[in-house]
Amino acid sequence: MEKSPRKGSLLVIFLTVFIDLLGFGIVIPLLPIYADDMAVDESGWQLGALMAIFSVMQFFCAPLWGRLSDRIGRRPVLMVGLASSVLFYAMFGISTVMNSFWLLFISRVGAGMAGATISTAQAYIADTTTLENRPKGMALIGMAFGLGFTFGPLLGFLAAPDRSSAPGPWPGYVAAGLSAVALVLAIFLLPESKHADSENAGHRVFDLARFRQAMSVPSVALVLLAIFVCIFSFANFETTLSLLIYGGDRLPDSPFAFSRRTVCLTFAYIGFVLALVQGGIVRRLATRVDEGTLAATGALAEVIGFGLVVLAAANASVGLLFTALTIIVAGFSFMQPNLNSLLSRRSDPERQGLVLGVGQSVSSLARILGSAFGIPLLKMQLAAPYWVAAGLMLVGMIVVLIASRRGADFVNEPA
Repeated sequence: MEKSPRKGSLLVIFLTVFIDLLGFGIVIPLLPIYADDMAVDESGWQLGALMAIFSVMQFFCAPLWGRLSDRIGRRPVLMVGLASSVLFYAMFGISTVMNSFWLLFISRVGAGMAGATISTAQAYIADTTTLENRPKGMALIGMAFGLGFTFGPLLGFLAAPDRSSAPGPWPGYVAAGLSAVALVLAIFLLPESKHADSENAGHRVFDLARFRQAMSVPSVALVLLAIFVCIFSFANFETTLSLLIYGGDRLPDSPFAFSRRTVCLTFAYIGFVLALVQGGIVRRLATRVDEGTLAATGALAEVIGFGLVVLAAANASVGLLFTALTIIVAGFSFMQPNLNSLLSRRSDPERQGLVLGVGQSVSSLARILGSAFGIPLLKMQLAAPYWVAAGLMLVGMIVVLIASRRGADFVNEPA
């Protein structure tokens, strides 16, 4: 028998995740710019490691936080995560004052560890909702992500200095302040949710046996391969965008010279397009068009978009750049949820949690590697990450088409 949530507890979870994601949204557009001013590695590998380390820490720490929350409860783990966010976002601000790349790196290690408590927030929702209401509860996390990534860059716009000023600490301080507000909400308004019937939130970091079981179904293996290739390609683009549009002395080949505030507005635009397309278009098409077709269409749109980024850079065209961004983000909105849905449909219902968990691990690994390689490619040659992304996304589109046509929903497959 599941407990009913105390009135407003899901709203508090939504607000804590949303405010914490606001902090993430403030920092992420400016992070490569700040770091590039500090880093001494001209090849870009230090900067690539900085961009990847957040995802690395989330990959390893999420299951550890989950297991800890199984033992001591969800509430204390969420509060530790929020308190850590306050500390490490403040450290981000201090690192810009001290002009210390390594202090900035440590701040991102800590922020990745703190942000990994999102899985604990999901466990909290599972504790406090019935099976029928759980999808609505989990949708709150997705909504908080989308809103945080849209409005975070807008707050970064208000906190960031202009192009002629030295990188300032205020984006980090504002992010720390917002995390402190979320912490206060959790302390005073968030009850404990874990009870005797709660499901375990902890899992192994990467369970090889689970991975082999998932890969044993040929159509599932193809979908997982498509997920890896497509997420790797998008991470290549996502990681390099700030540096490309900011330009500056360390990327003299870039034809763009956006201010730090305009960089933030650009990321806010990306978040807005993502929310608009996913909420207004993809959801309506989902019941009319199969997942494979939608995912392949999204991948093709991204191939076109990456090519347009190269063309925009070659012609120094801001208008063409924003056209490319719109197409890329719309393509991602079509691709990612439909790949996950396709993976779910091909899975044995009794192993669905196992397969979807493997899918999340594959996505995390792709994001880590894409983030690590994108900036070194950009430093090597301005168009390189986008040609690589376009080529791999084209491969991903072909794999999606093969996977959608070769396999079938689990119930239709022979035993």
